[in-house]
Formats: sequence, structure tokens, C-alpha cells
Amino acid sequence: MAHSTAKIDIRKLSLEQLRGHLTDMGEQAFRAKQVYEWLWQKACTDFDQMSNLSKPLREKLNTHFAINAATVLRAQRSADSTIKSSFVLSDGNIVEGVLIPAPDRMTACVSSQVGCSLTCKFCATGYMDRKRNLNADEIYDQVVLITGQAQENYQQPLTNIVYMGMGEPLLNYANTLASIERITAPDGLNMAAKRITVSTAGIAKMIKKLGDDGVKFNLALSLHAANDQKRNEIMPINAQNSLAALAEALKYFYAKTKNPVTYEYIVFNGFNDELSDARELAAFCKHVPCKVNIIEYNPIAFADFENAAADKIDQFAAFLRQKGIVTNIRRSRGKDIDAACGQLAIKESAAPNA
Repeated sequence: MAHSTAKIDIRKLSLEQLRGHLTDMGEQAFRAKQVYEWLWQKACTDFDQMSNLSKPLREKLNTHFAINAATVLRAQRSADSTIKSSFVLSDGNIVEGVLIPAPDRMTACVSSQVGCSLTCKFCATGYMDRKRNLNADEIYDQVVLITGQAQENYQQPLTNIVYMGMGEPLLNYANTLASIERITAPDGLNMAAKRITVSTAGIAKMIKKLGDDGVKFNLALSLHAANDQKRNEIMPINAQNSLAALAEALKYFYAKTKNPVTYEYIVFNGFNDELSDARELAAFCKHVPCKVNIIEYNPIAFADFENAAADKIDQFAAFLRQKGIVTNIRRSRGKDIDAACGQLAIKESAAPNA
């Protein structure tokens, strides 16, 4: 019987598993830690560059293992300095990520899935099919590559990471958490968990699981309506994850983690931009300590929604602030290169039923 010669994806291995493989190959156990540091602290994607390893060991690594690194296919710079990148994965699939520079921060927006299965009516990614989940190392690679862009273009380190790109992170739960573990670990990128935000469209049982797992990162909920009828209309996921179910899950999450929650609320013209909508949102905000990010809508070709008028947005925010709710208005960034919130989609496969 022929033996398979497929190489092992080395970044899928834990340190313990790597140690086992190397000792089986006749190497000393401490070599595993050296290799692991090259992979995760130094983000090395070429065994030949692991300079403190012997040449015979590097040859063994090349023979038995692969580093399936993501690479930048194309990077576009917006008029407002936002940089959107298409990342090509080892199997040829493509995802997008964004560097959002601001005077006080450098934020990476990363994807967790190739496409998305949730079909939110206002989001370009929702019009793509979900092809697969990203592995933890593919999410990590986006962070590393965007960090390089921040340093190269703005001479600034990355300060924040948001899981708000393509896909629903909580439907790729294990890989999302594993990527954050590598990003925050002392033998990884050593970033503070408090600088990472995972955004979900609202999957109640997985929000509870975050609580059970005692996560340290921030949770953001894409709310967009605090009324089941309206939310059902734009976010089909609400049919199985009603506002009551989400409220219960968020209370559980907060009881377990003591982490306040951020609500993201896109204000659509003539849909959810009245003071009655703000009143419903203020009532929902009473469930757990929270803040609200009001987000400008970025129109996409497949949807009929429009951004609410500026004065409506300001009145909406003022109402929430009068109720004592911390409220920020997030102005759109990267709109001219389709890098803004809700616009990420691979053009070749973004049309409905393509």
C-alpha cells in the first residue's frame, strides 16, 4: 500500500503535538519551542529562515511540514488612508481585511470565514455563499500582514483588532478563539485581549458559551433594530435568535465575564431612524452595561437601503445620550474602495446567485 506523502500543516499542531513529532524524528524536545517561537512570535513562514536551527533540522521540517501562509493578493488605499487587502489562502480562496488608521489608534479588521451564511440584507458579504471557515492561523496571518502595513505605511504599531470582516466569528467558534489565543499569548503576538473585539450578528447559545469560557476580549452585537419584526426583516438569524433570547444570553455573558457589551446600530433611512426606534434601543440597553456605536450605512449594489440623514443620526444619538447611554457615531471609512462596514465582498463572487 502506498504511503501518503502529504505534509502536515505545522500551525495546526499544539506545542505538545509538535514536540511529539520532533522527538519521533530523533530531535531534542526543546527544539519544538524554538520552532513554535519562529511560527507564532516571529510569524515566520519559511523554515529556511529559522536561523538558530541546524540545516539538517530545517531540511526535515521542509520535508515533513508545510506552513500554509496567507499572502496579500492586492492592497488598495482609500482617500482617507484606509487600506483594504485581499488575502489569498493556501487553497486559492480569498478573504478581505482592512487597516483603519486614526490619530489615536491603528485597527485591523479581519475576516473569520470565506463568505458568510447569514444573508443579512444590508451586507455585501451576506450575498456571497459561505465556502468554509478560516483556520486559526489564517486569521492570525491577516493580523500579521495588516500589522506590517501599519508599520510600513504609518510607522505605527497595530493597537486594536476587530473581528468584523467577512463571516460570522461565532459560527467559527473554535478557530476564532484559537486565533485570539495565539494573538494574545506571551509566546505569540502578546497583544492585550482588551484590544480585541469580536462582533456577532447574535447567536444566543454561542454568546453563552463565550461566558462559560470566560473570555477576556470585547463582545460587540450587530443589533440594527431593537424590535423583532424589524430585525427579522433585515437579519434572518433573528428568527431563531430573538431579542429576548439575545438579552438572556447577554445577561449570562455579563454575569460570567463582567465585560460590558457594545451594540452596533446602522441607521437606515426611513427604517430604523426615528426616536421611537431610539426608545426601543434605550430599553434594550438596560439589560447589561453597554455602549452604542451608531454606524453610517454604506450602500451596496444589491440592497435598496440608504443612510439616514445626518440630522436624524445626530438626534438619535442625542436621545440615547440623554438616557445616560455612552454613544459614539462612527463615520464611514474606506467607502471609496468598498472597505467600509458591510461592504466587504470578493467582487468575482459577490453577485447574488453567481
